[in-house]
Amino acid sequence: MSNPADSARPAIAWIGLGIMGSPMSENLIKAGYSVTGYTLEQDKLDRLTKAGGTAAASIAEAVKDADVIITMVPASPQVEAIAYGEDGILANARRGALLIDMSSITPQTSVDLAKAAADQGIRVLDAPVSGGEAGAIEAVLSIMVGGEQADFDTAKPILEALGKTIVLCGPHGSGQTVKAANQLIVAVNIQACAEAVVFLEKSGVNLAAALDVLNGGLAGSTVLTRKKDNFLNRDFKPGFRIDLHHKDMGIVTDAARNVGAALPVGAVVANLVASLRAQGDGGLDHSALLRGVERLSGQKIGG
Repeated sequence: MSNPADSARPAIAWIGLGIMGSPMSENLIKAGYSVTGYTLEQDKLDRLTKAGGTAAASIAEAVKDADVIITMVPASPQVEAIAYGEDGILANARRGALLIDMSSITPQTSVDLAKAAADQGIRVLDAPVSGGEAGAIEAVLSIMVGGEQADFDTAKPILEALGKTIVLCGPHGSGQTVKAANQLIVAVNIQACAEAVVFLEKSGVNLAAALDVLNGGLAGSTVLTRKKDNFLNRDFKPGFRIDLHHKDMGIVTDAARNVGAALPVGAVVANLVASLRAQGDGGLDHSALLRGVERLSGQKIGG
């Protein structure tokens, strides 16, 4: 599977093999990297092994010989849980290792992690992504990075196996701030599309035809391209769960309040995401914002 040239590549530890982490780690294996992974579910570890990776029995075992450690977990509490403590990354990684956290968390959590890691001689980048499950599988993610230029330069070849648009946005936490803005735009965009879908259907228009022509004009977007079939088929199998978008809307509204930026529309959409979650739809794809508009419009709920 590997060849002698691979030994020159950094050894990678991957923590968190979920909807995003599994295909991303597999893309690194396909690119010729040696990947040792750890996650909580055995079937995900089996999937990694089958793809040519190595499964570890603990975080400590996964990171101990790694040059680069990549983490992809749901939120700030999970990042803190895997990073800190005697069983965590910082206590078990070797000095000089580079930790790339690709989770979407609060900018402050990233800043604090970078500071704590520096005390252990570990370099850190925050590198959250946009593009969802499809982007992870196709290795076309947009990756927004916060940290030092030299560390970014080291990480770039690795990140190029995972995404298409890879940009250093500023110091530690900057990647998370840009990701928060991304999630704001995506949520508002999905909500606008969902409202258009219900309006079009109630007007008796051919929905597929309408979405095609809209997507060819100024109303077109990556969101509409990616989510059109979800709307048409009421297919809300999660690529990105409402629960996670709810978490992200909390991050962006909180961060915006801290810097004094008004989010009048974002705050409304944050509440609509929260209400969808309260209705029991948290496990569905974020395109299920359509269900919220259907409820408000007295329409039979699809999906």
